[in-house]
Amino acid sequence: MTIAYEWRGDFENSAVNILHAEGFDHPVRDIDWLTQVHGHSLGWVCARRDGELVGFVNVAWDGGVHAFILDTVVSRELRRSGIGAELVAAAARGARAARCEWLHVDFDDHLRTFYFDACGFQSTGAGLIAL
Repeated sequence: MTIAYEWRGDFENSAVNILHAEGFDHPVRDIDWLTQVHGHSLGWVCARRDGELVGFVNVAWDGGVHAFILDTVVSRELRRSGIGAELVAAAARGARAARCEWLHVDFDDHLRTFYFDACGFQSTGAGLIAL
């Protein structure tokens, strides 16, 4: 299986909406991802198999040295194949090339092994306010 990864790759909103709904277990929404990422993100990574979008990660930032991983998602049939870890690695390379010094992520507890072991993140103290 050959997967192609592309920093700031082209995509269709519908493809990300379908992938996101599958990955985060919600109905398909009509989100304008293109406008969102072009207006607010440092970059994003698209993973494709035979031209089909099978993975996506958004890299938001503060305009300075901090970048943030958001919405890491891989199609259900291809999970646990290394695609997610490579999406994050490509996101880290893109953030590093943009001279960011820190890459942050927050996640649900069941993803600890993925982010710490597969992706190399380190545990830090952080805070959160549910709005």
